[in-house]
Amino acid sequence: MASLITQVKSKLFIHSSQKSMHALDGAYASLLHGRSLDFEDLRQYEYGDQIRDIDWRATARQGEPLVKRHRANRMHTILFVVDSGLSMTALAHDEKPKKDLAILATGALGILALRHGDDFSVVHGDAERIRRRAPGRSEGALEHALRTLDDAITTASAPSDRDALLAFVARTIARRCIVVIVTDDAPVTDETERMLRRLRVQHDVLWITLHDADPVLAGRSHAARADVDSHWTIPDFVHGDAAVLDEVAAHAQADAARRDALLDRLEISRAALDTQDAAVGALLRMLNRRAHVRP
Repeated sequence: MASLITQVKSKLFIHSSQKSMHALDGAYASLLHGRSLDFEDLRQYEYGDQIRDIDWRATARQGEPLVKRHRANRMHTILFVVDSGLSMTALAHDEKPKKDLAILATGALGILALRHGDDFSVVHGDAERIRRRAPGRSEGALEHALRTLDDAITTASAPSDRDALLAFVARTIARRCIVVIVTDDAPVTDETERMLRRLRVQHDVLWITLHDADPVLAGRSHAARADVDSHWTIPDFVHGDAAVLDEVAAHAQADAARRDALLDRLEISRAALDTQDAAVGALLRMLNRRAHVRP
């Protein structure tokens, strides 16, 4: 069986010449700041800063107190929270398995975590059961984690339950982590917002949306299209109906607007993935934006 991590690398390194790749070394290394030998940058003095951290030469040049900020010598833990319920067995927007897009997103960010010497862990599950893998810090551990996700989604029999996954993390993960939520277009609920607020207090949170395939096609279709949860098959005569297409699009846009507004309000970094070919670029742009946000 082909290595999943090798497949992820083949897509990740295609983008190595893009400018956004250069931001990866600082993409999440600067999430935590503390005393170390690695100089990060200068900022204005704030009440409570240590006097010994003031850069007196820079202060003299600028005419105002400036403080040296250093990158913390602390290892991060990247916690991937991945929906592995029935909804992930459906197709993504590019008409390819949504499962493959989830594995690509997890694998790409996992490889970047390993480059930083950080460890990672995976929480995945559905409405019946939630599982957590032990932390790993090697490509072998990442390969095993990706295969676990692949098998869990392939054999999924219970509905997805994103809110239960978030509640599990909020309840059981005490150590500060960078929490990466890998989910789909399912609408956010009031419970989703409540759980995200809890997680945001303890952790740094990233949200990755995997866009679903269009349920109704623009042209007539002779291939059966069914909902993975209800198994209800969409009638062929619905495809190509302009009124139905407009209604479906409006509903999807409203759900997306509510989700994005919530994430922006909670200052949660986000990326939306449509296709495998464009996924890595979208992830790098998200990390690049984070690298330029001053904590």
